[in-house]
Amino acid sequence: MVKRKKHFYKITNESDLLITPAEDFAIAYKWKRKETFGYKKIVLELACGKGEYTVGLAPHFPDTLFIGIDIKWDRFSRGIMKAKEEWLQNVRFIRGIIQHLDKRFACHEIDEIRIVHPDPRPKQSDERRRLTYPRFLQMYEQLLVLGGTVRLKTDAHALFDYSVESFKLEGRENVSLTKDLHNSSLLDDHFSIMTDYEKMAIDKWVSICYGVWKK
Repeated sequence: MVKRKKHFYKITNESDLLITPAEDFAIAYKWKRKETFGYKKIVLELACGKGEYTVGLAPHFPDTLFIGIDIKWDRFSRGIMKAKEEWLQNVRFIRGIIQHLDKRFACHEIDEIRIVHPDPRPKQSDERRRLTYPRFLQMYEQLLVLGGTVRLKTDAHALFDYSVESFKLEGRENVSLTKDLHNSSLLDDHFSIMTDYEKMAIDKWVSICYGVWKK
């Protein structure tokens, strides 16, 4: 296990797809991330895990920079390896926590935020850690461009209901909602990308919830 983690650590830290803390800070506060990387749009995948969406969407939108963010580098090192194998240039990863997102990006810099199968934090005492808690939604609002979107995909129906209400209370415009994604036309938004969590949910006959909200 130790050797395996060292292997992933080496892959992550030696990759040019990893945005380093120094580079991250400098670019964010110059407000020139799009110009620096040369892309028209930026899409974030929060708590990206293996980066399935970061890597999976990149070939479909070559003018967009996809950035996966997660605290555990041994997870998204797999995304880095896959991006390298597919010669993807419009993919980057950041190791960090979502609570500090507003310190890493400038206001109105992000075009889209994707929250894919996040930890549902079912305990009431953990409500503040849910990625659709009002504090997070307010931060997303600050980062998104006018008309920017937040997309939530989850098999946790209680979290989805909570999130729908949270978006409503924060005054966000709902674009699309479904509690049965795989029997919905909204499935086209996902380009056949599925995370391990989604596959396990489907194997248990749990339907997938999906919503899109606009700034």
